Amino acid sequence: MAFTMKQMSLIVATMGILSFLFGVIAENKKPPSGTPIAGKDVVICKYPSDPTVLFGSLSVAFLVASSVAGYISLFYPYKGKSIPQSALFHSTTFIVFFNIALFWTGLAATFLLWPTITEHLHLTRNVHHDLSTECPTAKTGLLGGGAFFSLDSSLFWLVALMLANNAREDYFGEADSKDEGNADDLLVMDTKGESLFPVV
Repeated sequence: MAFTMKQMSLIVATMGILSFLFGVIAENKKPPSGTPIAGKDVVICKYPSDPTVLFGSLSVAFLVASSVAGYISLFYPYKGKSIPQSALFHSTTFIVFFNIALFWTGLAATFLLWPTITEHLHLTRNVHHDLSTECPTAKTGLLGGGAFFSLDSSLFWLVALMLANNAREDYFGEADSKDEGNADDLLVMDTKGESLFPVV
């Protein structure tokens, strides 16, 4: 199935928005702490229903999907025409936004993965030998920040896609003009193989 640039941009934007929404929900649903229950030389932390790990994981998954779709969309052969990477990276503006998109994706992944993994460890390792433990949860604010970074990441991929589209138009426009120039140089030949006059 061939994709258009509009379809690819919709995929990138939709995945980015879903990642943002799941990240915000994960942040809002995260409990502030668990309840310590004293046992024999241990403290068992009992946590309320906590969907943070699920929603955080979904946010990361949609971030990855948005970023992969964003990367592929830059080099995808729209209308069967592929553009060399050198033509894309010839533009300084494209290089800047491409690197910003990569950086923002990494930043978003860090901010989403760190609290998600931490929360998972708190829930699974809930028996503590430190009797003074207060049953903490993942650091507050990281998931929300990661959600916004994820949304920003998809926006930067879309900007890079617009710049790639400009580069494609310039590249294929120059290629078409070169082809027209070659056609103008053709000569009409007579039956003896001698040129009569150039084609105008």
